[in-house]
Amino acid sequence: MFTIDKNNKNSFKIIFKHLNVLYIEDEKNIRENITKTLEILVSKVYSLENAKDALEIFKTNRIDIIISDINLPKIDGIEFIKKIRQIDNYIPIILLSAYTQKDYLLEATKLKLVDYLVKPIDFNILNEALLKASQEIINNAKYIVDFEENISYNVMKKKLYSKTNEEEIDLTAKEMDLLEYFIQNNKRLISHEEIKTEVWNDNFEVSDSALKNVLNKLRKKVGKNTINNISGVGFRIQLN
Repeated sequence: MFTIDKNNKNSFKIIFKHLNVLYIEDEKNIRENITKTLEILVSKVYSLENAKDALEIFKTNRIDIIISDINLPKIDGIEFIKKIRQIDNYIPIILLSAYTQKDYLLEATKLKLVDYLVKPIDFNILNEALLKASQEIINNAKYIVDFEENISYNVMKKKLYSKTNEEEIDLTAKEMDLLEYFIQNNKRLISHEEIKTEVWNDNFEVSDSALKNVLNKLRKKVGKNTINNISGVGFRIQLN
């Protein structure tokens, strides 16, 4: 089993630069400060003040790690995590609290948490908790994305493989950018214009033929039924 070498900075960077974190905290100053810290460490942070909005984000976006405060309005952190566990039993969750009472700790242990951190949160402690969460992702092989026809993509190494003949499938830089954007947004339909804006952000104008050309080549590599074209609307990727 692959493990993270905490003394290896490259290992640290490879894991973290691909992570999408959902962070919930109702106190504005704390939320803004921790969000800034997280944005230095990971790929993307969805920073929210309540569990209701967080649930909607979780259902429509790729989330790798959840960090939540216990004391939230209407739906508290414990109830929020229980709802998450009904959807996903494996996603790493870090719980934050200003309390250390035994009843909170006892309830939290039932939720399969990566860590329970007492506020105020020290940077090094948060970093250590994220490393633990990253190890769980690796242990559960959630960094491997599977497609049809025994094709898989290693998110950490940015490599596409054929599991049938155990060979790497070459991707151009733009094909890789497009594939990763699809994977990051696999729970929703992506419009033509969004792809042009987000994937070709270094060009002001992208022709439909250029987009179609890259898409067709990518579909041949990951499986023609993996990327579905909704005529006149956009595209959506199908993960196994």
